[in-house]
Order: sequence, then C-alpha cells, then structure tokens
Amino acid sequence: MTEMPRALAPPYPPARKPTLYFIGVTTAKSSIMKVFPAWAEELGLGDVEIHGIDFPLHADPAAYRAAVEFIRDDPLSAGALVTTHKIDLFEACRDLFDVIDPLARLMGETSCISKRDGRLVCHAKDPISSGLSIDGFLGPDYFARTGAEVFSIGAGGSTIALTWHLMRRARGADVPARIVVSNRSAPRLDEIRHVHAQIDSDVPVDYVLAPTPADNDAVLPGLRPGSLVINATGLGKDAPGSPLASPAFPRDAVVWDLNYRGDLVFLDQARAQASARGLTIVDGWTYFIHGWTQVIAEVFDITIGTDAATIDRLTASATRAARG
Repeated sequence: MTEMPRALAPPYPPARKPTLYFIGVTTAKSSIMKVFPAWAEELGLGDVEIHGIDFPLHADPAAYRAAVEFIRDDPLSAGALVTTHKIDLFEACRDLFDVIDPLARLMGETSCISKRDGRLVCHAKDPISSGLSIDGFLGPDYFARTGAEVFSIGAGGSTIALTWHLMRRARGADVPARIVVSNRSAPRLDEIRHVHAQIDSDVPVDYVLAPTPADNDAVLPGLRPGSLVINATGLGKDAPGSPLASPAFPRDAVVWDLNYRGDLVFLDQARAQASARGLTIVDGWTYFIHGWTQVIAEVFDITIGTDAATIDRLTASATRAARG
C-alpha cells in the first residue's frame, strides 16, 4: 500500500483495488488505519486498501444510503465495518440489503456489510466479537462463581449485542444475576427492551433513563461486588467526557470501556479507585481486535481463527503496527 488511507466524502471515487470501508465518526484517528495493512500482508489478502467514511452522530439517513449504495454498486468496494452508526444505518438502509442475517434483524443493526454472489449482505458481528472479548477477560463461569451483575451504560448496538451474549439461557448458570441498561433518552431503551423480549432468557433487566452522568452514578451503589460496569456510550472517543460524574464503583468490579482511544475519562475514573476498591480495568483493545478480524474475515471471505494463538499473533502484529 503506497499511500496512507484517508477518509472519503461524497461523491465517492471508484475503488482502485479491493477496498474495505470503515464507517464511523473519526476514522482517521483509529489504529486500524495502520493495523490493516499489516494484517492484510499477514493474512495474504493481496493488494487491498482501507478507507474511512466519517459521519456526524445521527447523520441524515440520505447520507447513509448514499454510502451503502456506493459500496453496493462499485465493483471493487468489498464491504464495510460500521461503528457508532450501526442502528441508524440499518434503519436508513434496510431495504438496500439483499440478505439480512438473523442477528442483524433481531438487533436492528448493521455492523458489517459484505457482498456475496452479487448480493449485498447485512451482518451483526458485535454479538460474536463482544462475546469473545467478555469471555476472554472474565474467564469461564465468572457469573456462576460470583453472582455478579452487569451495568451497561448506553443502549445502542454494542449493549444490545453484549447483553444478548450474556443473558441467553444457552449459557446455563453462567449468566448475570441482573442486567441494568441506562440511556440518556427513552426511545433507545424502548428498542433494547423490545430486543430483550425476543431472547430466551430468565435474567432480570432494569432499564434506567439517565439523562445526566449523575443518574448513572446513582446506579452503582446498588450493584453487587464483582459486577461488570461497561461504558458503551462512545463518550471518551466519539465525544469527550464520561457517562459518569463522581462514581463509586462496586468493590472488585470489572470496569470495561469499549473504547481504546480518545480522552478515556471513564477509565481514568476507574484507575483512580482501582487499588482501594480492587477493580479490574479493561480497555477496548481486545474488542477492537475481535471486531475487526470478524469483519475482515466476512468481507474478504476468509477464515480467521478465534483460538488464543491466532488472536495473540494478530494482537501482537496490531500492537506493533499501531505503535509504528
């Protein structure tokens, strides 16, 4: 790859070689722009490119449609990873897809766009990538052993995906004792409640309208020790700040920020209490690895293993490239 990847704006130029698009908010700042060329070589993808397409939060539906139509119609545009805009893009573009996978239909989101045999395919990959991440850092039977709860701040696509993974009856006893989901506005809470109603689960879920960070702070004292507290809002990356004001995390909590870049105030808040409250702190780097490898495998129709050795190798490659 001879030139640095760049963010595109309409009218979108035809791809010169097989191209993966990254639909987000500040894509040029993402480590994937350095990591993808390294992975492309390691995975044997050949002469390929990546380009970002940036939209503001909750963009005009016509803008999402223009980007998806371009990817559909351009011969060398292979597909896309979608972040931040997953639900909005799905709502704007669902009629443009020839195939919508069952998880994407259930969750009402698009996190991956691919092409197969002339058909445009909508995927929801977050349930897989978030599940791999969570089970990796929590270890086996965490909830069965601890009786811990989950508090996910933000009711967007990431929370829909990760709660689906955690609350299914198929996990047996390894499910949270309770899930709490908060959001600044009511419509997203209504949407996730509708999704949860379709999942085979006995896990109780509380839905909290939290227009201010102080409202999220108020949830924390009611959580059990060892609970998993998640920043799934995008605050700290797509917008500055944290969804918490002056938090007091539960003792022995696992604090997970889905972001790995940005001002990461949420992580700073947790680090300030890590020693006193026995916190385990996890950033979004492993989630980044699983999320991108799942999409690259789908878009370029290859197999990328999820075994520890493969993920460790790709993580090491990504870390070297991001620092280079």
